[in-house]
Amino acid sequence: MIKKILVIHGPNLNLLGEREPGVYGNSSIDVLNRNIIDRAKEQGLQCEIFQSNHEGAIIDKLHAARTSFDGVIINAGAYTHYSYAIRDAIAAIKIPCIEVHISNVHAREEFRHNSVISPVCKGVICGFGFGSYYLAVQAMSEL
Repeated sequence: MIKKILVIHGPNLNLLGEREPGVYGNSSIDVLNRNIIDRAKEQGLQCEIFQSNHEGAIIDKLHAARTSFDGVIINAGAYTHYSYAIRDAIAAIKIPCIEVHISNVHAREEFRHNSVISPVCKGVICGFGFGSYYLAVQAMSEL
């Protein structure tokens, strides 16, 4: 049976390639998504990708994932640092979630050092650019 994973991109990630290229790089979200899907196929995974700038839409997608997916890779963007609602949704769905960030959030502004979702995620990968997602895909294939 093929494992199905969901990748969730949170707020402002739709602007990859335009937004702070010194931090997030010059490639678009479309390039990232194609690469994630290719990596997932290489690992024998089926992958769906979702992006939203809206907290409620992310929560709804997480709730739906509990019956349709074997795991979630999530970059909750700024919601990482304060959304107890997304944290509670991750805890409620009882499938493994891996938190990812393109930048090393611990080397940035102080407010980015704290994640309210980390305690309910299987693991956290940050600071490797788009490679953070690729490492998460590999990790998900091994769970």
